[in-house]
This record gives sequence, C-alpha cells and structure tokens, in this order.
Amino acid sequence: MSGKFNSNSAVMNFPRRDSQDKLRGRTKYTVDMENSDVLHAALLRAEIPSARLISIDTSEAKKMPGVKAIATHLDAPGLHGIGISDHPIFAGDVVRYHGEPIAAVAALTKAQAEAAAAAIKVTFEQDDAVLTMEDALSIDAPLVHPDWENYEILFDGAARGGNIAWEATVQRGDTNAAFCRDDVTIVEGCYRVGRQSHVPFEPRAVVASFEDGRYHIQTSTQVPWTVRHVTAKVLGIPEAQVQVTVPAVGGGFGLKFDCSLEPYAAILAKKSGRSVSLYNSRREEQMTCLCRENAEIRLRSAVTKEGEIVGREATVLMDCGAYGGEQVFLTSMTAHTLGGNYKLGSVRISSRAIYTNTPPNGAFRACNGVYNTFALERHTDEICSAIGMDQIEFRRRNVIGNGDIGATGQVFEGDVLRPMLEQLLEKYPIGDTQEVLPDGRLFGRATTVGTWFIFVGPSAATVNLNADGSATLVTSGVEIGSGTMMQSLPQMVAASLGLHPSDVIVKTADTDASGRDLGVGGGRTTVSIGAASMAACEEVREKLLSVASQMLQTKAEDLVLKNGRIEIKDRPGSGATIQTVAQQAELDFGPISGSGAFTNPGVKAMPGCASGHFIEAIDIPVFAVHDCEVAVDPDTGHVEVLSYRIIQDVGRALNPRAIHGQIQGGIVQGLGYALQEEITINADGAFDQTGFETYRLPLAGDVLPIDFELFEGAPSCGPLGTKGAGEVPILNVGASIACAVANATGKAVSELPLTPPRVLALLDDDGYTGLSLTHISSEWHKNTLGRTSSY
Repeated sequence: MSGKFNSNSAVMNFPRRDSQDKLRGRTKYTVDMENSDVLHAALLRAEIPSARLISIDTSEAKKMPGVKAIATHLDAPGLHGIGISDHPIFAGDVVRYHGEPIAAVAALTKAQAEAAAAAIKVTFEQDDAVLTMEDALSIDAPLVHPDWENYEILFDGAARGGNIAWEATVQRGDTNAAFCRDDVTIVEGCYRVGRQSHVPFEPRAVVASFEDGRYHIQTSTQVPWTVRHVTAKVLGIPEAQVQVTVPAVGGGFGLKFDCSLEPYAAILAKKSGRSVSLYNSRREEQMTCLCRENAEIRLRSAVTKEGEIVGREATVLMDCGAYGGEQVFLTSMTAHTLGGNYKLGSVRISSRAIYTNTPPNGAFRACNGVYNTFALERHTDEICSAIGMDQIEFRRRNVIGNGDIGATGQVFEGDVLRPMLEQLLEKYPIGDTQEVLPDGRLFGRATTVGTWFIFVGPSAATVNLNADGSATLVTSGVEIGSGTMMQSLPQMVAASLGLHPSDVIVKTADTDASGRDLGVGGGRTTVSIGAASMAACEEVREKLLSVASQMLQTKAEDLVLKNGRIEIKDRPGSGATIQTVAQQAELDFGPISGSGAFTNPGVKAMPGCASGHFIEAIDIPVFAVHDCEVAVDPDTGHVEVLSYRIIQDVGRALNPRAIHGQIQGGIVQGLGYALQEEITINADGAFDQTGFETYRLPLAGDVLPIDFELFEGAPSCGPLGTKGAGEVPILNVGASIACAVANATGKAVSELPLTPPRVLALLDDDGYTGLSLTHISSEWHKNTLGRTSSY
C-alpha cells in the first residue's frame, strides 16, 4: 500500500495560531489559573546554607487566619534524583542550601500563607558550608552529603565519592604516548564561567487538586511525565495516582525540565481537600532558579607543527549545588562538546559534578555545551598562537567530518562543519582581525565552530481523523514558546495526510491521554515527537486509503492525498474529500486513528571508552559556525558587538521563519551570557543578584540583527531529514565574543561574562597570561577517582 507523499508540502512559513492571543494577553498560563475556590500556598525557605535541623514547630502557624494545611518533610519521605536518589523535597534533618524549602502552607490568600510560613518556628544548629568547588574538593572539606554512600543508585557505571556527586570519564587511545612525542607542542589553559538565570516570563507555577483518590496537577513544565514520576516517588504512591496536564507554558529554556513545585501543591491539596495554587515570586525564581551551572575547565593538548591534535586531556568541574540533579546527567555532554569539534588522535576527559552548599543548578539551553565550546574555542586559538598557524586554517584542517572518530569512538557521518565554515568565509572574507577604530576602540573579529546534538529518546503519538476531515494530534508535547507544537508538528501531520496545517488540532499534554514522553527540550520535539507523529500518520493513511480504494474502485497505490482530498493520481478533481472518506470509514468499521512511537536509534560508541555516561554516542549531531565583530572601549571596558553572523545546521528547514526566530532569540540569550549576566554567591550562600535591579539582562539597545544562513542536507535520522533548531543558536556565542575580544585586545580571555570591570582588569594587567586553577591538576589522572586504563 502506498505510504508515499510529497514531503516538500511540509515546508512552509506557517504562522503560529497562538500568536494573536499571546500578543494581546489572552493566553492563560498556569500562573493565571486561580479562582475563588483555590487556596494559595507559600514556602518557608532556609536562610542559611548548611545546618542540622533540630526542630520544626508549626503549632502557632496552624492557628493563624485562613490557614488550611501545613506540610513538612514528614509528608514526603521519598528521595528523587537523576542517576542517584539524593534529593528530598523538604529539608528534614539537614539544610543544604540557602533557599531550601522547610515547610509549605496553604491558606485562603497568598498573604495569609506567607504570614503563617513566617510564623513557623525552626531550630537550627549551623554547620560549616562549602560554597565553592575548590573548597568542596579540599582534603578537609565538610561533606555536603555525609551519607552519600547510602543513596539509591539509579544508573550504574559512574565513580562517586565525598563531594563528587558523579564522575564521567572518557579514555580513547594512548594519550601518554601522544604527550611524550618530541614533535609536539603542548598547550594548556584554564577557563571559568559563572551561572546564568533562565528568566522565563512565567515563573514556575502549579495548581493541584486531589479528587477520586488521585492527584490532578496542572503545571508549567516541559516534562509532564517527569513531574508524574517524581511526585509519585517522593510521596511513596503509584504513578497511576498522578495525572499531569500542561496548558501553555510561558517559557522554559530548561528551567522547567524537572519537577519543582508540584509535590508541595499536591500534598497541600490532599491535606486541605481544596485545590491549591503555588507559584514562585520573581525573587524566589531568581534565588532558586536551577541556573546554568558555574564551571571550571582545564584543557591540555599535544599538537604537531602541522596542526594535528595527537592528544587531548580535559577536566571539567560542574557545580551541581546541593543536589546532583541535571548536572549528573550533563557530565555525559562534556565528551561530545570538548571531543566533538575537531579530530583527536587520542583523548581522555573527566567530567565531575561537585556538591556545594549552594542552590541546585539545572538544565539551560545547550546546557554545558555553551561553556565547553567557549573553553574549547579559546584553547584552539591559543594552540594557533603557540604553533604559529592561522586560526581559520587550523579549523579547516581539523574540523570533524565524514568517517572521523569522536571522543567516545563513535564514527561521524557526513562532511558538515567544513562546508559550513567555507560557506561563511565565502560570504564574509577574513580581513584584519585586530585594528584600532577611528574612535579609539579596539576592533576584533573571530570565527568559531560548535558541535551539539539533538536529544532524542522515547516519544509516543496518536492521530485521530475526525468526521469533518480534520485531524487531532495527541502527544505529551508541550508548547513552551518555541512554536514547534503550533508549526512544525501540524505541518508534518498535514503533509502526510493531505491536509492544511490549520486543519490539525494539537492537544495539550495530559498524561492520562497521551503516551510517555521524555519531555520538550534538547531540540527533540520536531525529531522525536515528530517521528512518532509521522508513524501514527502512516497508520491513518493506510486505513484511509483502504476505504478510499473501495469507494473509488482504484488501487490504493494509485491514490494521492492532497488539499483535503483523495484523488486518483494525475487526475485532478477526481475522487472524494477526506471528510467523505472519513465518514464512510466510520460507517464501515469506526473512526480512523493511528498510533506511533519513536526512540533513539542507538548510534554505537567504541566499547570501553566511556564510564558513567548516560549517552555514549550522539544520534543526531548538529553543528554551528559563528562569526562576530566587536569593538572594545579601552577606557571603560565596554564591549559592543558590531555584527553577528551564523551558519546553522538544520537538517531540513520545515519552517524557516520559525527557525529565524529561534536563532535571533538564542543569540541574544548568548549575548547576555557572554557580556552581562553574572551571579555571585555571598558568605550566606545566597545570590547577590536578587532581581532585575542587580541581574543585568540584555535590553532592546543591546540587541542587533543577526545575519544567518541555514545549512540543509546534513545526515539526520529525524523525520523528513529534520534536526532540532531551538538549542544550538546559543552554543557558540560566548566563544565567538570571547575569541573576538581576545583578538581585539591581544589578551588571554579565560572567563565569562566579559563585564566592563573584567575587561578593564584584563587590559590593565600587562603580565596576565590566563587563569591558574590549582585545584585542577595538570596531571589528568589526579582529577579522577581511580580509573586510568586506556583503549
């Protein structure tokens, strides 16, 4: 039976159907969903970073006006986590960070809930806190988790110990021999980055109820099935007792790729017998925001005079904060970013998630790829200086391509980065990279490359063909603002079924109605949910064509679905409408529907190379080439970005206009990370930047038009050859700006963000040659917990 259709019909600049309501403020988000029957909740949070919790007295708080329920750790005995179950939702015996929830209160009004929370009496015995990774790794450091050995292990294979929550390593080839060669130059550098806050316009929010023996959770999340799982786990109940639904989400960027407020509201709903609303204030959101983690990196490379990288060693320290969280998982990403841009003869990498008594960190757009790309591209330029090779020529010779081996031994398919690099250079030829502008500012330009991946994994979809000829797509996908649920998915379904995208209804996520899904993030929606949706459409097509074949007395392979009709091939206007066929199908055997599923295809790594990795090889690499020009004011340290250009690998662009929006937004977010957004932690373990007054975000005046071109045709297992386009725009931004500033100033740029005071310090320090992170040893094996074999 014919399953063919014209895939080109899926390509269009289909506008977002939700745009008008969002622009006019009519869209209802979770934070808006309150009524007179809903109770309001507040959390009591710790205001010290480390302490033993002696007692909690809620007796006075229970008597306060409007109070309906109070919850503490006694109501949620379970632990959750990624890789290891180390995370309670309430502080029980121990407080591990400033801002950790101790109790939750539900009352008639928000003010009453906050007043009652403040009235709860808590007795602490304060302990010494470790607030930096250097302190956490010192020999006599207090342990953030003294009982770390007793935690449930959810994923085997990693090394753990003390304040090292997780260690993932890669070893391929003989790096010792590479560094001992007499024809190599050894280049070493250290790099450091701070935290970055997501700042979505809707904070984390939830409304929960308890009815018919089940918890019903409506929440602003990217991961409804994770919320279902974690809520059940910490409450000690079967997952089937939890239903999660998701309305429109006011931005996520990775912040909502975890369970956060939902269990508190669920507990309070059951205890009070009422629906409960809980949302973070903007201050709470900033102070406990699951930031992009701060990190420290040491890179060491052995390079021949011809530019061949015969050996590389890398150690990355990632601050996970008080609990392992996403950083445990993200240790796997280091191998694919530090080992992804260039061909490496041999390599060993250690990526460590470190416990500190600071607010937990989390996932953020392109996660640790952003700072690993910064470190790698700065290190690459330092290599070029050391061996006397042009920066562009070095990249031409070394970027990874077809048949090359990645850090974990996977074999890459297709030449992508080199043609992208040539495409950019052809359009923007390289001139002088350092000169003084007429106004006295220093001019610099840089071109960088980046490797990221599409995070695939399991997805499910159902497509129902309705009697009016429309189709309904049912998935656990979430519209987080990127438009994928409103654009690319309807476009794919419509192209497969011969409809217009406006005739495809996309149901909001509901774990009771849709199959399990890993979540929306990592650029996976178009690929994973799209592939599952296309598989469901194939079943619908077969059923539809079977009925039409009988109606039209024509073989199914001679029929085509187009413009809402099923027509005989090469006979326009023949046949019948899809609505007519769907109605006939209902009379013959019932409504037409189809289901589909997808998971990662499983690209192979070299056996034995990787330890402690959740992902040993990347199924869909995605590449980027960025180029920027900057002007540096030597008097103020201010960096102005004069131009920004990007060639982005998209596989196949289903909606170029939507991708343009993602590129513009991703670059601007990267500008903030590179130049402005800085979080510092004070002696109390709290952020100094408590809100928009002190946390500097890019403003309208900081934004510039982005010149971009889409690179299509790279290999991809995604449906119709697609790759996700939402994450990768931010990947190279910090790297490109840092390299351009280094070219402009002639200084070793080794830290982000490049705030004016930091740039001025660079310019004023004539002897500065880079960071020296003494707690990360130059001897790689000393940065591991004992595995030193090579493959």
